[in-house]
Parts: sequence; C-alpha cells; structure tokens
Amino acid sequence: MSKLSQPLKALIAAASARPNTLPAPPYIRSVYERLRKEAASKSVGTSSWLTISTATTMTMNSPDALTQLFLLATSTPEGKAESVQTAELMREVGLKCIGFNGVPRTINCLGAFRASLPSEVVSALSTKPTRTPTTENIDDIIERGRTLWTSIYHPFDEKLYWKLADSHPDLPVHIVNHEYGGLFADPPELGHKSGAKVGRVLTSLTAVSCLRAQTGVGPQVTSHIFGLRKAFDDGSYKARGEFPVEGGEWLATDEGNIWILNSVDAIVEALGDKKGSSFAPGMAKL
Repeated sequence: MSKLSQPLKALIAAASARPNTLPAPPYIRSVYERLRKEAASKSVGTSSWLTISTATTMTMNSPDALTQLFLLATSTPEGKAESVQTAELMREVGLKCIGFNGVPRTINCLGAFRASLPSEVVSALSTKPTRTPTTENIDDIIERGRTLWTSIYHPFDEKLYWKLADSHPDLPVHIVNHEYGGLFADPPELGHKSGAKVGRVLTSLTAVSCLRAQTGVGPQVTSHIFGLRKAFDDGSYKARGEFPVEGGEWLATDEGNIWILNSVDAIVEALGDKKGSSFAPGMAKL
C-alpha cells in the first residue's frame, strides 16, 4: 500500500481543519454536577440528566468529558453493579447518537470511553449484539420502527413520510426501517439483564439533546420536543418492556422542555469554550 506524503499528512492534521476531539475543560464536571442537582430538585431521575449530558457531550465530540461525566455519575457508593449500569446506559445513548450525529463521533467517543473505564467495569459490559437482523426478526424490526415513527410524528406521520419520499424515494425507507427500527426502537431483550435501557422517553431526550447541540436544525428540535410529549399523550412511555423514567412527565411540559434546552446549552457553552457547537463550525481562521 502506498504511503501518504508528509505534506498530505500535515494537511489532514492542519489545525484549521479541527481534526481532533475536544478536550474536557477543567470545570466541565461542575457543569454536570449543577445539572444533576437541578434534576434532583425537580424530581428528575439520574437516567434523564445522564442521557441529556451524554448525548450533548457525544455531539460535541469530547471523549474526555464523557469520562468526567461517568466519574460523577458513579461517585456515589452503590458499587460495581451501579457503575456497570451507568456505563451501559451511556454507551447505549452513544449508539443512538449515530442516527442524529453520524457514525464518526460515536466511534471516537465510545472507543475512548471504553478505554477510560475501570477494568472491572469493562469486563462486566455486555458483549452480545442485540440488533443483528435475521430472516426471523426482520419483520419485528420494521414494525418497531413504524410504531415509533407513528408515536413521534402522529398525526403527521404519513404526510411526513411521503414528503421525505419526494426528496428521495429511499429516504423515508432508510429512516423508518434502519434508524427507527434498527436503532432507535429497542429490541425486546435490551436492558433487562444490564438494567440499562434508553427506551421511548430517553430516546426522545437523546434526539432533542443531539439536535439542539448541533445547531441549524430547529424544525427537527421542535419535532422531537413534540415526540417527547407524545410519549405521554399516547401512553407509549409505559408500553410493555419500558422502564419508568422518574420525572418524565415534568420533562414533557413547557417548563421541562425549557430546562432540557438550557441544560444542553450549558454543556455546549462549557465544552465549546463559549464559541458554540463543534458539530459544524467550519474551518478555523488561524
């Protein structure tokens, strides 16, 4: 295989191209801590503020900050089982970020995140894939995708589907079957052994957090704010296999929605050094 020339390597690594992940600022843990305390004061459980923080940090491409988040979330004396459950939840949220942020940032963050975990936690993490499509389960995957799509976008689900098809006939096919069915909608067995499950409500929190942190996609933020609310309107938050989300009903109110967006903004401000999102800032001027 031919080698890359030094000028080409230098161009790829040029600071103006922002080639590296974001470091964690020294005060990022205090930002997460403030969100944790605010969540507790509003009777919002750990899974929600941890999901919001994880998804936002993944979008900002800061593996170091994910490590700080994990250390904070496991700073209570529950022990190894709690630490494993926290790591499982964080990496499941990180996986679902693919559908909003794309594959590369999830690869960056989850790889570095695993490398930062204590060996006793790593050894206890699940190693069995749960989303492999087969001839036996493909219909179930498609059905889960359609059900989640309808729950989030009803009563405009059909209209939106065909509007997307006007842009490209395979666009809604991919989104509903592969993103919603294959990724966003949990396989039935997911989380019941590890105790960590994203589920219907936390998936909406992941969506809102990623999209808000990206910037430039206000209509999609609005859609997933409504998607969060509809989880409680249509009862899908308590469907078979779902785990309770403490404070979920409040998060689906105007006040709760505002808190979610402000929480995302606080993390973006801290990780972005008050320069905004790192998702698509363009070339830096040196």
